[in-house]
Amino acid sequence: MSPLTLQQKDGTKTNLLDLCKSINIPCWLNPLLLNGHLQTTWTVVKSTDPPVYYKRKVFEAECPAYSGTFAVDFVVPAHTDTNPTLPPRTINFTDEEFGNIGSDDGKPMLITLHGLTGGSQEAYLRHLLHALYIEGWEACVVNARGCALSKITSGNLFNARATWDLRQLVKWLRKTFPNRPLFAIGYSLGGCILVNRSWLGLNAYSKSMARDLKGLFELHLEQLSKNPRLDVDKVRAVKYLHEFDREVQGPTWGYPTEGAYYRDASSCDSLLAVRVPLFAIHAQDDPIAVAEGIPFQEFQQNPYAVLCMTSMGGHLGWFERPFSGGSGRWFAKTAARFFQEIAGKLDLAHCQAERRKRVERAEDVFRGDASFNPMRRKRGLEIE
Repeated sequence: MSPLTLQQKDGTKTNLLDLCKSINIPCWLNPLLLNGHLQTTWTVVKSTDPPVYYKRKVFEAECPAYSGTFAVDFVVPAHTDTNPTLPPRTINFTDEEFGNIGSDDGKPMLITLHGLTGGSQEAYLRHLLHALYIEGWEACVVNARGCALSKITSGNLFNARATWDLRQLVKWLRKTFPNRPLFAIGYSLGGCILVNRSWLGLNAYSKSMARDLKGLFELHLEQLSKNPRLDVDKVRAVKYLHEFDREVQGPTWGYPTEGAYYRDASSCDSLLAVRVPLFAIHAQDDPIAVAEGIPFQEFQQNPYAVLCMTSMGGHLGWFERPFSGGSGRWFAKTAARFFQEIAGKLDLAHCQAERRKRVERAEDVFRGDASFNPMRRKRGLEIE
C-alpha cells in the first residue's frame, strides 16, 4: 500500500516513508557490544545518562472497570528539591502549581510509555526526553501502576492491554493544553509478550523480568493481596515471566491462560487500526522482542506506519561507538529527529483535517464479504 501523503508547511507534499528515510542518522554502534545480548546487557551496566527532572501528579482513574490511581511525571527545569519516597530528581506538584499548569501555548508535547516494570527514571527514555526538552518541547511519562515508586490503590497490576490511563491523560492534556500538538513514544512492553523461549530467553531475560515483577508484587503486597483471585504463595513460587502472567495477569483480568492474555493483548492486529503517523524502530538481534514476532505484513498494509529495522541494537540498546561523534543511543537521536521533522515541517492542522476526511469517507475500512475489526478483543470491556 502506498505511504501516507503529508502536506508540509511550505505547501509541498511528501509522504511518511520519505520523511522517515530523510532522517538518515548513521547507525554506528559500539563494536565491543557485538551482539544483541551484549547491547541489551549494557543497558543495565551503563549509567552516564542525561539527568531529567520531574514533578509528579497522581490522577484518580475515571474508568470504572479499572479504578484506582496512576502517576504521571512531567518534565520540568532542574531543581535541587528531593523526595525520598519518589525516584531521583522527582518531587510532587504542589496543589497551587498543578492548579495553574494549564497553558494556551503551542509547544509540542511528548507522552512517554516505559517498558516492563520500568518508569520515568529509566535511562533509555531520558535520552530522548532530554534531547527534546532542551529544544523547547514539553513532555511527561505515564507510569504504569505500581512502577516508579507509585502506589497501587486497586487490586490489579498493569498489563499490556491496559490503555485506559493513557486515554484519560490524553483527554486531560487536550483540555488543559488545547493548542499543543501531542506526540507519543512507547518502549518495549508490547514486545515483551513475544519473549524468546530459547534457553537464554528463559534462563536470562524471562527470569530477570519475572524477578522484577515479583519485586513489584511484594512492594505492593498489602494492596494486591486483597484481590481474592490471587494466590500469594503461587505468585512467590514463579520462576519465569510466563508463569507470573499465568498466576497474576490471568486471574486478575479474567484470562484462562497466559497464552489467552498474550493473544488478546497483542498489538499486531491493532497496528492495522493506527490512523496517525507511526514510526517503529526495532533491532533484528533483539533477544526479547524477537524479529520473528514482528508483524511485517501489517506494516506493509498500513500507509500510516513505517518500520525501521536495524541489524544490531539489542533490546533498547543501540549504544553508539565513542568515536562516531558521540557515545549516546542511536535510537534516541533518530526518534528525536523524527519528532522534530513532524512538528517542525508538517502542516499538522491540514494533516489532521485530511485524516478526518478519510475516516468520514470510510477509506480506511478493510473491505470484503465479511468485515474485519482490528480492534476487536476477546475480553469485552466497555470504555468511552
